[in-house]
Amino acid sequence: MQILCISCWEALCCKNATLMRHLPLITLRMFLTELTRLFQKCRTSGSVYITLKKYDGRTKPIPRKGHVEGFEPADNKCLLRATDGKKKISTVVSSKEVNKFQMAYSNLLRANMDGLKKKDKKSKNKKSKATQ
Repeated sequence: MQILCISCWEALCCKNATLMRHLPLITLRMFLTELTRLFQKCRTSGSVYITLKKYDGRTKPIPRKGHVEGFEPADNKCLLRATDGKKKISTVVSSKEVNKFQMAYSNLLRANMDGLKKKDKKSKNKKSKATQ
C-alpha cells in the first residue's frame, strides 16, 4: 500500500477545479469511516491517495483576467480528499473541529500504515565506516 503526498497526487490528477465540482462533501465521521474502508480494500494491493489543502469556500474557479471580487472567508477551513483511483471521498474541516479530527485522523493513519517497510540500519553504518 502506498500513500502519496499532495504534490504527487496533483501531478497525477490535473482536474482539481472540475474534481471539486463533482465530489459531494461528506461529514467528518463518514469521511473517516469511508477512509478506513479504502485502506482495508487496498491493504493487499493498490494505493490510497490523500490530499489536504486550504479551502476558502469557493465552488467556482477564479477568473484569470478581469475583475476579481474581494472574497474573504469567514473561517479557515481545510479540504481533505481521498481516492483509490475508483472511489473518491472529500470533506471540509473547519478550524473549530481541527483538534478533534486530527486525533481521529492520526489514529486511523497509525492503524493502517503497518505495511510500510523499515529501513536497513546496517547499510548506514557501512557507509559511514567507508568514508572514514
